[in-house]
Amino acid sequence: MTSSVRTDSHETVLILDFGSQYSHSIARRLRECKVHSIVLPFDRSLEEIKSIQPKGIILSGGPGSVYEHSAPHTWKQIFELGIPILGICYGLQEIAYQLGGQVARGTKYEYGHAMLTVIEQSDLFRDVPSTFTVWMSHGDLVTELPPSTVPIAKTDNCSFAAIYMKPYLYGLQFHPEVTHTEFGLQILRNFVVHICHCRCDWTMEDFSENAIASIRQRVGSAKVIGAVSGGVDSTVAAVLTSRAIGNQFEAVLVDNGLLRKDEASQVIHRLRDTCGVQLRYVDAASRFLQLLQGVVDPEEKRKVIGKTFVEVFEKEAKSSDASFLLQGTLYPDVIESSSHLGPSVTIKTHHNVGGLPEKMNLKLLEPLRDLFKDEVRELGTLLGIPEESIYRHPFPGPGLAIRIIGQVDEQRLEILRHADSIYIEELKRANLYRCISQAFAVLLPVKAVGVMGDSRSYEDVIALRAVETVDYMTARWYSIPSSVLERVSSRIVNEVNGVNRVVYDITSKPPATIEWE
Repeated sequence: MTSSVRTDSHETVLILDFGSQYSHSIARRLRECKVHSIVLPFDRSLEEIKSIQPKGIILSGGPGSVYEHSAPHTWKQIFELGIPILGICYGLQEIAYQLGGQVARGTKYEYGHAMLTVIEQSDLFRDVPSTFTVWMSHGDLVTELPPSTVPIAKTDNCSFAAIYMKPYLYGLQFHPEVTHTEFGLQILRNFVVHICHCRCDWTMEDFSENAIASIRQRVGSAKVIGAVSGGVDSTVAAVLTSRAIGNQFEAVLVDNGLLRKDEASQVIHRLRDTCGVQLRYVDAASRFLQLLQGVVDPEEKRKVIGKTFVEVFEKEAKSSDASFLLQGTLYPDVIESSSHLGPSVTIKTHHNVGGLPEKMNLKLLEPLRDLFKDEVRELGTLLGIPEESIYRHPFPGPGLAIRIIGQVDEQRLEILRHADSIYIEELKRANLYRCISQAFAVLLPVKAVGVMGDSRSYEDVIALRAVETVDYMTARWYSIPSSVLERVSSRIVNEVNGVNRVVYDITSKPPATIEWE
């Protein structure tokens, strides 16, 4: 997949994607270094790779094994281009395999933190300590290095945790792109600055200018109808598109009956009154809830909601003669909905990616699909969008349907709306809302025995979730003070009819996802 915005005036580092869940985290890290990057599938033609004229190439990780018959491989000729190359995890093994080394299954799968020891200094490890913690995620190991290659770092379980071949070839068995690796950003900065010699002059202003130009070029004189929810993604996408094509764009808010408490009125106020976006409100709640009757599988929920969502928009688009549907799709949506070999393993279908029907009457416009959440917020600030919208916690397209585990109906929706409202209200009161990346309540498909008013109760259970993250590809559960959790729990049990127990989710991503469904 290529970047949606590209400018030839900036130097580019090319990332060849072998199916890692973290491939675009590499691109995001390079942007922090102010380096323009493009992500392409591993099997793009050698001619296309050359035409980009990259200053450097990064080979991503991936779920495959290089020695398997069906393993993905890039062109061996890229190692003869005289361009600096960095292989990460599978990328390191690809370098070894292609250039005469040996790769084999390890005695155990290594996942999690490991202590790295630098055994030979190089430009890649400039300004990092001799020992530090890295993040491992691999089952295979390089057992024999290619000729003229030397190890430059090791761990207790990996003799070739980092390698170097003069004058431009490097490999890492660990993942510098994830936040779990100490000094990971410095290592990537060393690669693009001291090895690729990039100028590091690409900024979000460049993205904004080129995104606006790209929208204008693609849309031409056609009209665009915008899928907006009031979240930062759709808000930024709407304002960006409005800046690009003016009155050719109209935003539409579809109330699917799965919104949070008072959300529709709040969204209308923010977008129409504060941001000045043309907005049409469509009440389709009864249609969505009717189609969700009896649906309990989360993937089926997403597909039902996604299909209905597009059908409603197609109907609205006909009345406005629109040719394009705007969506605030981000890269975490895309990568979690992809599948190997195309290229990453499917985790879940996102309503605005894999949940779309195969045939649509509208062409998709997704100007943010190469960005991560923090980058979208940076872009929103650049566009002058108020902080209330920019720092609003993410809310999934399928809404409360995937925060109700099991059957979705109006009664269960009302229980969850009330509990979630109390939770968010107390987080804001404790000045924790901006410290947390995403917080929400979940209604579980179980009941618990309790004692309320000296009588036995048998009521629903609410789970609370709060995480902190930068890129939403990995996340840590947030340690909310016990006094706040106690206040939230007490209020929910006393104020929400039908709930007698509250639990707190302390699972990070991975192994969990942020949402429960």
